[in-house]
Amino acid sequence: MNFLTFKLWIPIISEIIEVLFYLVCVLFTIAYLTVAERKGMAYIQRRLGPNVVGWYGLLQAFADAVKLLVKEIIIPKESNGFILLISPVITLITALLGWLIIPFGPALTLGDLEYGILFSLAIGSLGVFGSLLAGWGSNSKYSFLGSIRSTAALISYELVLSTVYIIILMFCSTLNLTSLIESQRIVWYCIPLLPLTILFFISTVAETNRPPFDLVEAENELVAGFFTEYSAGPFVFFFLAEYGNVILMSSASTILFFGGYLFPSTNLSLEPSLFNSLFEGLLYGASFALKLCFFMYLFVWVRASFPRFTFDYLIKLCWTIFLPILFGLFLFVPSILYLFNSLTL
Repeated sequence: MNFLTFKLWIPIISEIIEVLFYLVCVLFTIAYLTVAERKGMAYIQRRLGPNVVGWYGLLQAFADAVKLLVKEIIIPKESNGFILLISPVITLITALLGWLIIPFGPALTLGDLEYGILFSLAIGSLGVFGSLLAGWGSNSKYSFLGSIRSTAALISYELVLSTVYIIILMFCSTLNLTSLIESQRIVWYCIPLLPLTILFFISTVAETNRPPFDLVEAENELVAGFFTEYSAGPFVFFFLAEYGNVILMSSASTILFFGGYLFPSTNLSLEPSLFNSLFEGLLYGASFALKLCFFMYLFVWVRASFPRFTFDYLIKLCWTIFLPILFGLFLFVPSILYLFNSLTL
């Protein structure tokens, strides 16, 4: 390979390294989110939690991963083996693709798409095919009922999330996530849109099938829901996808309502230099990480504090409570914006 050919390969190699770096960071975050959740729930419920494997139980996630990956993959005789194995792959890939457009700082993202919000909604809608095919291919009544519940919940709460995005677009007038964050330098949207922030967070809990909305995998009704027949490696894929979606939805809440990587000060004026640029990037990253940890802790706190709802109440909560409130805000917010625009003119 001559120097000219190597020079042509440098951009491709750098892109691959960047994607691998993002992937490793996301997987490590998922691993330690499981440990943090178990420790947090233990403190809330007056238990110890993981404290044996590694110092302070920090290696428990790796022990669980090794334990599951070395087990035998069992495929039921009457199931469709191909669909059974491809379903967790679809679920995990769609969960990881959502990170392509997440900006951790100015110009610090894998893909700064002009229509990033539409990409996020499209990828989120495709994720349901993994759970639906898992229940169908398992040839089990429990799995099939779990997948049907997953589809019904997605249809309901995807509509709520889409309406929230439309209301946010009235403020920022852009589908690009970086531009959306930059539009919050004066005020974060959680201040004028606090009711919308609460509705969006509750909807993300339902969208990710987390307690108290984990009706898809209700163990007292459906054994384990759509992944009842899964074990070993395929089960790990579903597990990673679930916690990956929790972090992804926490990132969405941070970006939409809490200014993303912005910190409370409106402007950061530093002399242009390499050190100051690195310092500014670290501040942006730390700001995003702190807000992300706050929302991830809310997921843990909700799981430990609230009992599971019934499935009919979950659907009723969306169609009879959330949607009327959102449609009211859909009419109220542009009216207020038009009023303020008229006053300024």
